[in-house]
Amino acid sequence: MKYRLITAFILIPIVISVLFLLPPIGFTFFTFMVCILSAWEWGKLAELNSNKQRIWFAILCSLLLILIMLSIPSYQPFITIWKIKYILLISLIWWLVALLLVLFYPRSAMLWHKSKLLLLVFGILTILPFFCGMLALRQYHYTINHFTGSWWILYIMVQVWSSDSGAYIFGHTLGRYKLAPKVSPSKTWEGFIGGFITSIVISWFFIKYAPLETTPRKLLVCSIMTTLISVLGDLTESMFKREAGIKDSGYLIPGHGGILDRIDSLTAVVPIFACMMLLPIFNII
Repeated sequence: MKYRLITAFILIPIVISVLFLLPPIGFTFFTFMVCILSAWEWGKLAELNSNKQRIWFAILCSLLLILIMLSIPSYQPFITIWKIKYILLISLIWWLVALLLVLFYPRSAMLWHKSKLLLLVFGILTILPFFCGMLALRQYHYTINHFTGSWWILYIMVQVWSSDSGAYIFGHTLGRYKLAPKVSPSKTWEGFIGGFITSIVISWFFIKYAPLETTPRKLLVCSIMTTLISVLGDLTESMFKREAGIKDSGYLIPGHGGILDRIDSLTAVVPIFACMMLLPIFNII
């Protein structure tokens, strides 16, 4: 616990600095590096036993991300590019599939456990939409206000952080009933409810003082959805780690495990939040 707190106190200022101090190109490079490191760690979840295999998968992901960046004109908003729209919409389908895989685990593992190719596809469907969602949100209204997108991403992160912290505290003090014992035995319904309440309360204070530009109704719906989806991202990675027989995706962050262990919730939340906030088909919210 001590290492988790120390690391958190170091990482949070770094993340906030990246959001508000780096220009778009610097933010893109930072997000790119996070995704490449995540791809390297996903190789472990896909049971790629050699470093050479993991390097090749990381290279493949890097080429896909570079191809996305090179195909987008610098003068055009990220979210208006049809490729980005389709990648974000495909992520909705992927996370619906992931929900079914989690709900029916371990029986669902019979469909994918022995297929490294399918596991690598799952990794690409997790990492690429996260990358696109981060850049689309960061660029939101950038010509009008350079920090609008930064506030949105920070809002998402505050939601996820508060949900994780609330779930940890309530789960360890009150937890009795298992949420998904076959996927993650340590998670409880008490922790889930506590995390949800904590996230909503802290998000309310954040919304009150942060310059978030949207209607209260849409923000409420998106906030509830992202808090619930963050649990799905966490459980999905836990499912893959359990099947691979590992506790952490990596060891880059002391007390926290790997990069994927820290962004597992965000990989689900970011693309779905970007869809709900930025794509016209969700304007009915």
